[in-house]
Amino acid sequence: MIMQGKQGLIVGVANKASIAHAIAKSLHREGARLAFTYQGDRLKDNVKELAGELGSKQVYPCDVTKPEQIVRLFEWMRDDMPYLDFLVHSIAFADKEELKRSFHLASRDGFLKAQEISAYSLVALAQASLPMMRRRGGSIVALTYLGSGKVVPNYHVMGSAKAALESSVRYLAADLGHFDIRVNAISAGPISTLAARAVPGFTKILDIIPERAPLKRNVEPEEIGDAAMFLCSRWSKGITGEILHVDCGYHVTGM
Repeated sequence: MIMQGKQGLIVGVANKASIAHAIAKSLHREGARLAFTYQGDRLKDNVKELAGELGSKQVYPCDVTKPEQIVRLFEWMRDDMPYLDFLVHSIAFADKEELKRSFHLASRDGFLKAQEISAYSLVALAQASLPMMRRRGGSIVALTYLGSGKVVPNYHVMGSAKAALESSVRYLAADLGHFDIRVNAISAGPISTLAARAVPGFTKILDIIPERAPLKRNVEPEEIGDAAMFLCSRWSKGITGEILHVDCGYHVTGM
C-alpha cells in the first residue's frame, strides 16, 4: 500500500456521490490516514458517517469563508496529527442564480463569492497547512474543470473561478516548491454529483462526452480518485504545477 504511514486532510466531502469521497476511498485503500471537514451542522452527521466507514474519527467543522475557522481547524488537527503529508481541496460554489443567467449579467456579490469559495480557499488552506507540511514535504491537490479554459454552457462564474484556481495552483507550486511541497490539480470529466447537477443542462454534457471523447465513455469517480491518490503519493514526486486531465480524453477534441 503506497500511502501507508501517510496522513492528510480532505476538504469537500459532502456525500457518497462527491468526487472528494471517491478520492478518500482511493487514499484509504492504499493505507492513508484521513481527516475530514464539513461545512455547517447540516452536513456534520453525514460526513462523520462517511469518515467512520473509512476508519477516521477526525472530522472538523470548517467554513472557508471564515478565516478564524481555518485557523481553528489546523489547531485541532495539530492535536491529533503531528504532521500533514497531503491536502485535497475539493470545494466549489456559485449561487444558483449566477448559473441561470448570462455571464455578462453576473452580480458583484455572486462573482466574488464564487471566487472566494472556489479559488481563494485553496490559497488560505495552503497557508494554514504549511507549518504541518513543511517538515516532511507534501502534496496539495485541487479539483478543477474544463470550463476554466473553454466556454461550457451555463458554467458562467464558475468558469472564471476555476481559471483563478488553476492559476493559483501554478503560483503556489512556485512558492511552496522550496519546502518540497507539490501543488497540482485534476481537471475531472463531468460526474453526476449534487454540485454538478446544479448547473443547468448538465445531463446533456453526460450524453455528449461518450460521443466525442477518445475513450467513448464518461469518466468514473474511482478513476479520478486513483489519479488524486497518485498525485498525493511518492510516485508523483517530480510533478508540480500541473493540471492533470482525467476526462477520457475529451479535452483534446476540437468538435
